[in-house]
Amino acid sequence: MATHQQVTHRYVIIGAGPGGLQLSYFLQRAGADYLTLERETTPGCFFRHYPRHRRLISLNKIHTYEDDPEIKLRWDWNSLLSDSPELLFPRYTDDYFPAADVMPRYLADFRREHGLSVRFATAVDRIEKVAGEFHVRAGDLHVRAECLIMATGWGGPHVPRIDGIELAVGYESMPVDGAVYNGQRVLVIGKGNSAFETAHQLLDHAAMVHLASPHPIRLAWNTKHPGDVRGQYGALLDSYQFKTLHSMLDCEIERIWREGDVFKVLITYTHADGEQELLEYDSVLRCTGFRMNTAVFAANCRPDLVKNGKLPAVREDWQSTNVDGLYFAGTLMQARDFKRASSAFIDGFRYNLRTLARLLRERYDNAPLAYDVVPADPDLLTEVALNRLNGSSALWTQFEYLCDVFVLDTDGDRVLHYQDLPEDYAVARFGEQPHYYTANLRWGRDDYSDVFAIERHPVPDRAAESAFIHPVIRRYRHREVAAERHLLEDLLARWRRPERHVRPLEEFFRAQLARP
Repeated sequence: MATHQQVTHRYVIIGAGPGGLQLSYFLQRAGADYLTLERETTPGCFFRHYPRHRRLISLNKIHTYEDDPEIKLRWDWNSLLSDSPELLFPRYTDDYFPAADVMPRYLADFRREHGLSVRFATAVDRIEKVAGEFHVRAGDLHVRAECLIMATGWGGPHVPRIDGIELAVGYESMPVDGAVYNGQRVLVIGKGNSAFETAHQLLDHAAMVHLASPHPIRLAWNTKHPGDVRGQYGALLDSYQFKTLHSMLDCEIERIWREGDVFKVLITYTHADGEQELLEYDSVLRCTGFRMNTAVFAANCRPDLVKNGKLPAVREDWQSTNVDGLYFAGTLMQARDFKRASSAFIDGFRYNLRTLARLLRERYDNAPLAYDVVPADPDLLTEVALNRLNGSSALWTQFEYLCDVFVLDTDGDRVLHYQDLPEDYAVARFGEQPHYYTANLRWGRDDYSDVFAIERHPVPDRAAESAFIHPVIRRYRHREVAAERHLLEDLLARWRRPERHVRPLEEFFRAQLARP
């Protein structure tokens, strides 16, 4: 008879990719009772297979003019946060776009050097919730936990509902040798980075490459979102505009079928008054992203999903909207800043997880959320806010999402300063307060016809028209924005000039502190 091992921990993390390891680090550093379960024998196995063409799009900028390690993290998109300067990703490779094979080695070293409590070769079979407690079953192991954090990353491909989609070869299994497609007409379904990564490898081989999806391409240099199509794939866009048989099709794919050796594809153009066309291809490749797998959850604790079933629906604190005590880590945290900040990527979610660890400790270990106290003086508040805005990498990479919060105490003489909270969480938490501020970084969001030829107006009174990343300080009265101050953009992101930054912010705080 098999022996069943039963263990109990306050926190159980499922998955030892970058998200699971980062949260494990913060919980371990806090002395929390946690266990991390990983189905594979080593960390970060996702990166042993993806991206398929083995080059990351996350930057690894080694050479900067900055000496401050915190600021250097703004351009190091792969390192996990820790107190060890040796465990930084730039020490593992000089490549600006690193090889994917470096990541598992880095993560294995991170786990080993910090002695993180990870149980490998432990695949979770079933998750149930009984009397308010999670029961996690993995083979002969039965783990009970107050709090469950899913850091499993993507569970499988997202397959769109298209008649005949089963005829397409998925990104997860397609041949990656471009010579396989020599002289072929190839349809790539999708226009995200996996689609462009795939199509880029076909330029030397295929006779014709079409990328198809209902929506236009979202270019990262327009949206400022690193998950949109990146500039290194510009050769494909050139080829499209130069009419070299490669094309970007905004269309609905109505049906795919096979006649002999040819795939027939019926499409309806999105921007052409319903025009339809029948096209022929030699290969059809599906590059439509991934989705979360919820199969291990019992019905009483299965999380709700959003974004066409791809992502878990989460509250402001990254907790499931429908399952109390179920949280998400890593790329699964991104629903609340979807296609806006960087929660889908290491450089964003590493900061989310630092904050999540504090929120979990507050709830489950009675450890109050830390804050600093600043006198309610406009000059001092300006100094503290500008120091954070100029020096923080969390506010930089999680622009328009994470913020610092300054809450005027009831006596009116001091301000409580909290760091790195999601702004929507801050409003939910402090919404009963009549007087508090958020400080974060934002981009201009006007519809510029040419993002490389933007007319600027570099005077403080027009700072709200800044097109590039710049500070924004908001005064809230309960849950409503009562006032807002933008500070002018700066080429080197140094917001300390007396006339452009310091004095306008001092005046803003002085005026607002005088108001109820």
